[in-house]
Amino acid sequence: MPPVTLDLNKSASDVLTRRTLSSLSLAVAKCKKIVVVTGAGISCSCGIPDFRSTDGLYSLVKQQYPDVVLKGRDLFDASLFRDSTSSAVFYTFISQLKQSIDSASPSSTHRFIKTLDQKQKLLRSYTQNIDGLEEKAGLLGSSSQQARSSPSNGKGKGKLRIKDVRNVQLHGDIHRVRCTFCSAEMPCTEEHLRQFESGIPPPCPECTDRSEARVARSARPLKVGTLRPTIVLYDEPHPLGDDIGCIQSSDLTRKPDMLIIMGTSLKVHGFKKLVKEFSKTVHDSAPSSFSTPSLSSTPIKSKAKQHAGKVIFVNKTPPGTEWDGIIDYHVVGETDKWCDKVLEDWKKMRPMDWEVQKTLDGEMKVVKEITNTISMAKGKGKLEAGAKRKKDIFNEDHSIISPSALPRTRPRPATLSAPTSPSKRRLSGNHYSTDCEHNSPTKKRDARPSLAKENIDFEGRGLLFGDSTNNARNVPLPEDRGDEFDLGEVNLKATSVSVGGGGRPKSRTSKLPEVVLDLGSRPNTRLQVRKNSRVLRSASVKGSLSAAS
Repeated sequence: MPPVTLDLNKSASDVLTRRTLSSLSLAVAKCKKIVVVTGAGISCSCGIPDFRSTDGLYSLVKQQYPDVVLKGRDLFDASLFRDSTSSAVFYTFISQLKQSIDSASPSSTHRFIKTLDQKQKLLRSYTQNIDGLEEKAGLLGSSSQQARSSPSNGKGKGKLRIKDVRNVQLHGDIHRVRCTFCSAEMPCTEEHLRQFESGIPPPCPECTDRSEARVARSARPLKVGTLRPTIVLYDEPHPLGDDIGCIQSSDLTRKPDMLIIMGTSLKVHGFKKLVKEFSKTVHDSAPSSFSTPSLSSTPIKSKAKQHAGKVIFVNKTPPGTEWDGIIDYHVVGETDKWCDKVLEDWKKMRPMDWEVQKTLDGEMKVVKEITNTISMAKGKGKLEAGAKRKKDIFNEDHSIISPSALPRTRPRPATLSAPTSPSKRRLSGNHYSTDCEHNSPTKKRDARPSLAKENIDFEGRGLLFGDSTNNARNVPLPEDRGDEFDLGEVNLKATSVSVGGGGRPKSRTSKLPEVVLDLGSRPNTRLQVRKNSRVLRSASVKGSLSAAS
């Protein structure tokens, strides 16, 4: 199936094109693992020509050196170092290209990739460019020395930190040079550029130092290599091929949900293979359009985002027929224009993604008013005022009272709560300890106060019968308690009780207590006689009452 072609210049007039472009912008805003693959076309707006266009580098090289090369591609082939003339032309051309790159600044496309990284939506960026403008935009490149850890022995190259690399430079970096003999790398300086411009490569300083050291020891000199830019030519292995392979395998296992291809014609074999592998993984992450019904009515695949699984190709020239079914959308136009439109639509449709949390400048200080705080002076044993009151205290004559004249109260000691953990409780409370008087449960039970041993105030509790009633005659009453309720004396008399009926009455003498209450000044009183919480008799009485129980 051929890709859907969308022309940026017709988006204003064509409604369908405008809606489709808006849906792609929303997809970019919602996806979280985007892989971006770029070529030389994204740097054209920076003043750096691409390779295969009519005004690209291949055409420029053929015009400048018609007698040296038959095709512009020959100047970027590894076989050029076999001929001194072609290598001199190569160094001169690279010197001019490096000077134009140094004066360039990142484009809108480079900043768009950096924005994706800041919004934590960029899984990785892969580029064919050697200009290093991605690193100027803030993306750490694989050829950068900052992406490597320091070597353990202090010599050689450090290990590449894969997690820190945000931009993989597939064709190297023009800002660094490498020795053709010892493979030592170093930054490209102005001195190197001047020698490159003359067509003569500069010698390697490390090889030169080692050779001079051997000559000083009266040993034979070593071969001294020459410096060349650390760019990858055709039919030449990549020095970081193993590291790049590990990065690509890691990104494939993380299952990216979108692939964006910009500014490349997709002609290089290794680059095409990389794009096809990522495209297959992205299409596998697309949401399932159907679900298989089952007893639980649960689909086989979990519901994915509807905007995932798209492959977008942004370039002026269309892709070949071999990309049918691999590329979903072809956006015709400049990459900078499309990136600006995506950011514009993104800000309109999802403004919450662009909210920035403001931070307060300076330090935040919390001021707490402390009053009535007493502190103990070290080594003196005296109490001193810990803090002053916020407001002055005035006396009745409006004179200020000094803090030292105020009454000082010692703060109460803090009551420590029992620890929640049994292992942190006091161990002296066990029954094996000797410093506790009552340790065993039996001793603790005997040590509890008994209700019988206490002098309980039954009268205060409203009870009529108790020990205090029988002992009332032994306790002299004060004179001012004449109006209080007086139980009086308790007389115990023997009463004859007849049991049975019809026959001879049987008499027996039992000692039943008879209580005589003299109500005195409290007539019309209701009296209840209780036994074992049961009401035996209740009546309203006048005068005196005799009750037996």
